[in-house]
Amino acid sequence: MEEPEPVRIPIEDALDLHAFTPGDVASVVEEYLREAHRARFREVRLIHGRGAGTQRAIVRSLLAGHPLVRAFADAPPERGGWGATVVTLVEPR
Repeated sequence: MEEPEPVRIPIEDALDLHAFTPGDVASVVEEYLREAHRARFREVRLIHGRGAGTQRAIVRSLLAGHPLVRAFADAPPERGGWGATVVTLVEPR
């Protein structure tokens, strides 16, 4: 059986996580952060939704202490409020 081709997601300054299952969120965010940093983004927004808070908890857990993350916080109201997290990335070397 042939392996399916990996899904290619364009790297933009925001990633909507609604399309991913909670089990996939950590790996998706990890890869996204690496690619966003490589693309020299200084800030990105992770849209996890307000719901029960499962995806938000997964995202926040991964961001805490991540070597590419300088800081993170709830997005301002006009950018999603507590349904999104704004991440400041460290400067590329």
